[in-house]
Amino acid sequence: MTRWLATSTRENAEIVIKKQIWGVPKSDISQINRIRPGDTLLLYVGHEEIDRDITLPPAITGCFEIVSSVYEDTEPIFTAPRKLGNEVFPLRFRLKTITIFDPPVEFTPLIPRLKFIADKKQWSEHIKGQAMRAITEEDHAIIMKAAMKAAEAPRG
Repeated sequence: MTRWLATSTRENAEIVIKKQIWGVPKSDISQINRIRPGDTLLLYVGHEEIDRDITLPPAITGCFEIVSSVYEDTEPIFTAPRKLGNEVFPLRFRLKTITIFDPPVEFTPLIPRLKFIADKKQWSEHIKGQAMRAITEEDHAIIMKAAMKAAEAPRG
């Protein structure tokens, strides 16, 4: 079983959660062809500026099991970032929700402990430009433990 970290916008993360589908551009075929049913996928969203005063931090929003092989579908269900034009992320696979993190797990505090991030100062270089990447079992466990801890914390 492989553990995956998938990178998304918050808008597309909502689509992933609702439709239980992940999609990538055809240029990412070598990555997506490595997935197998039974693998898991953690959904990462980058920081987002809501307005001048509010910025949402980078976070992990949920964990999913991959339940299908890769297939191609050009129905436009995702929103492409401006730099990708009218990309539809046609290489897709189906997911089953394991858990949605409520609250989402803030990513930045995890960086010092994550092995796949070799350069802790330039950590975003290990994520950006990749629709998804394999991570270690240890890194997956660190993120899942942080999610459980966040869910148990009192909210004010």
